[in-house]
Amino acid sequence: MDRTDTSLIALRRILRATELYGRDLARDAGLTAVQLRVLQIVAEKGHSTPTEIATRMGVSQATISVLIKKLEGYGFLERHKSLSDRRQTDLEITKVGMDKVNVAPDALQQRYVAQFESLADWEQSMIVAVLERVAVMLDASDMPAEPVLTTGDILRQDHHS
Repeated sequence: MDRTDTSLIALRRILRATELYGRDLARDAGLTAVQLRVLQIVAEKGHSTPTEIATRMGVSQATISVLIKKLEGYGFLERHKSLSDRRQTDLEITKVGMDKVNVAPDALQQRYVAQFESLADWEQSMIVAVLERVAVMLDASDMPAEPVLTTGDILRQDHHS
């Protein structure tokens, strides 16, 4: 097998692993990877603001607003006016939301992060350079993307509705 085929197989395996994780997550927790990530961010402290979530995920306020509205509709998050700044909204994770975080399968992203961070600095740099180069090769380097391993459009991938 030549290197071109080997590289295409590796790309397909990465895409397939992401796709299968998304299916497992939808089946086991009834969430998309992006929805789970929002819940995880809020669960870290028990509360967060839409701005904090948008910043951490690298997405727009509009995208976060849609996600929050959906998660709130499912009863996973609650919105409250901030006590320190009445113009600001605080989000709190509900018990049901926390249950969803706890039953979610081991996140593909968490496994990746743990293994990536255990690599030597030079190996991390090499992987980043290669992945950025692959993105350029696929004309995807300018596509907006959040640091969440998922397939599909961030707002179209909701399997719960």
